[in-house]
Amino acid sequence: MINGIINVYKEKGYTSHDVVAKLRGILKQKKIGHTGTLDPDAEGVLPVCLGKGTKLCSLLTDKRKTYEAVLHLGIETDTQDITGKILKEHPVLCSEEEVRTCIQSFLGDQMQIPPMYSALKVQGKKLYELAREGIEVERKARPVTFYEIQIQSVSLPYVVFSVTCSKGTYIRTLCHDIGEKLGCGGCMEKLLRTRVDRFDIQDSLKLSQIESIVQEGHIMEYILSVEEMFEEAPAYRAAPAFDKLLQNGNPVPCREKMPAKRVRMYQSSGVFIGIYQYNKEKQQYKPETIFCTPEDFQQKKESL
Repeated sequence: MINGIINVYKEKGYTSHDVVAKLRGILKQKKIGHTGTLDPDAEGVLPVCLGKGTKLCSLLTDKRKTYEAVLHLGIETDTQDITGKILKEHPVLCSEEEVRTCIQSFLGDQMQIPPMYSALKVQGKKLYELAREGIEVERKARPVTFYEIQIQSVSLPYVVFSVTCSKGTYIRTLCHDIGEKLGCGGCMEKLLRTRVDRFDIQDSLKLSQIESIVQEGHIMEYILSVEEMFEEAPAYRAAPAFDKLLQNGNPVPCREKMPAKRVRMYQSSGVFIGIYQYNKEKQQYKPETIFCTPEDFQQKKESL
């Protein structure tokens, strides 16, 4: 089984679940999970977690993401993107300067109301399911952050811009809100995700490319290991006396004068256990996320 993360380029027309299903067939393994949905009509970076790496799904979902979007001013739709039913059309009378000023005003912390056409749940039912039934429910505004917005071109009614934002941000809704603030309405014409944390679009692979690489036998060259995801945390190799504690998922005593707050924990034989955090009060490292399995210890023992 392959363990780690692969940087997939999700093509238009695929859902994130489609990508996972196809990868299961290509890689011949079941334990695969994606790191946050990307709309079927959107394209771009979709990190996919494999094997033990599936424990990283929630971690990557929380990371910053960068998108390139095309805003179409003058049109409002029920889905907030160009694929939806047109609700209103308005003339675009604002100037380029007004558009630029408006877009930049969204920088920083904002409160965003999620769209009805989204996978968020209300009383156990997904919003888009309710929307398809013609039911609209009240949605609470959620805090989001726009860390950077760069306007690449303005050719009204179209605006191309890139945005780096926090988790849970809807770029469709940003386009809608910009149009609303300008008074002419707006929707998202196109969306490309160019980065998720360290995963960049330049290094992403289409499913057809992954299939060819697997056939050639070089797939491991394109897999980022779980350990590499935590490069910023120093490695800590426990003493042999604590190996049993690690195997059982227990905390490990640490009497160092200046221990690191967070480490990559290894058994004395070199088996990577997981990520541990230091508890100053108890002077011990406690497990945050454990990635090893009993089979890892057995394989190491057999190789010695």
